[in-house]
Amino acid sequence: MQHSFTKEQSAKKAPTPEEIRKRAFEIHIERGGIHGCDLDDWLRAEHELKERYNGSSDAESQPLASRPPKRKI
Repeated sequence: MQHSFTKEQSAKKAPTPEEIRKRAFEIHIERGGIHGCDLDDWLRAEHELKERYNGSSDAESQPLASRPPKRKI
């Protein structure tokens, strides 16, 4: 049974590894499926989801899947 972001999830203040994995895969696909950036994708997903769990206004301003990828300088 799949759930959207709930009060229960909000109360725990941290994403599950499964949620991070799913978001990291979305980021991988958004980048065009290029291999070799799995750690970067995981860390970005973890950061985005932690912001969302902690109620960051920036994180809630856009749905996760529609955010543009961050660029490295």
